[in-house]
Amino acid sequence: MSDDVILQVQELIESANASLKTAHALLRQVTGVTDTDRERIVSRASSMSGSTSPVSGKVVEGIFDGQNMVDASGQTYPVPANYASKSKLVEGDGMKLTITDEGKFIYKQIAPVKRRTAVGVLIQEDGQYKILAEGKAYRLLLASVTFYRAEVGDQVTILLPEDMEAKWGAVENVLPKHIAQAAARADVAAESTEDGELSPRVEK
Repeated sequence: MSDDVILQVQELIESANASLKTAHALLRQVTGVTDTDRERIVSRASSMSGSTSPVSGKVVEGIFDGQNMVDASGQTYPVPANYASKSKLVEGDGMKLTITDEGKFIYKQIAPVKRRTAVGVLIQEDGQYKILAEGKAYRLLLASVTFYRAEVGDQVTILLPEDMEAKWGAVENVLPKHIAQAAARADVAAESTEDGELSPRVEK
C-alpha cells in the first residue's frame, strides 16, 4: 500500500470520527438527552476530588465502568480482569491509577459506591456469561466466572451499585446448581411435612 493511500485512509478515518462527534452533538441538541451511560461516568470522574493527569503525569483518577477505568476526559484504561474480580469492583467505583517510572500500572479503589446484592442464575448469551437477575441480564467478567469455577445454571449472588443503573455485576458468591437443587428439594419436603401431605403414621 502506497503512502498516498495510507494518508487518504487516515484522513477518511479522522473525517468519520469528526462527523460522528458532530452527529452525537446534534442529536443531544435535538433530543435534549445528555445523560448517557458514558457521560454519567465521565461526569463522575470529573467531579472526583483531585485533578486528573495525563499518562505521563504518574497519577490518573477515574470511574470503573464494569470493565475499564474512564477518566474525566473520556479516556479509558484497561483494568486487569483478575484484579477487578478479586477486588469485587462495582460499576461506578472511583479509582486511581498510578503509573510508575518503570511503566507499571497500579490500580487502587479510592471511592467505592454504595452496594446492594441481587441473586440470579448464570447463563450464556451471545458467547458471553451473564447473570439473569431481577428480570435483567447483567454482564460478568470472564475472570470472575473462572475464578469461582461457576457453571451455567449455578445460582450466583452479585454486587450492584445502589444508586445507579448498571450493565455489569460483580460476583460475590456462587452456589453450584446441584447444591441449589438439593436445597430446593429439602425446602419442598419440609413444606410438605408442615402441610401434612406426607402419609400419616400408623399408630399401634
